[in-house]
Amino acid sequence: MQFENMDQLVEAIEQWGEDKGILPNPDSYAQYAKTREECDELYWGVIRKDEAEVKDAIGDVVVTLIMQCGAWDFTFQEAVESAYNVIKQRKGRMVNGQFIKEGE
Repeated sequence: MQFENMDQLVEAIEQWGEDKGILPNPDSYAQYAKTREECDELYWGVIRKDEAEVKDAIGDVVVTLIMQCGAWDFTFQEAVESAYNVIKQRKGRMVNGQFIKEGE
């Protein structure tokens, strides 16, 4: 299925969460554990250089984060905007392919 924009996709994920009984009141600890599990899958996909596994794991991480937002009663967009508003002014440098914040 193709979505015209990210809003439609997030809405579909939220509907899936409702259909599965995860939303409207997911357990934040359970969602955290699920996010960790999916991050481990991402790690192994990166180690194995398995693009399909990496893509699937990134998507799964995002789904768990959307469910986590539901536990805290804010939207995924609000969470990402909050992070962006912190990082947009950040200064630093690239070291071995990783951004290091100024002062670290």
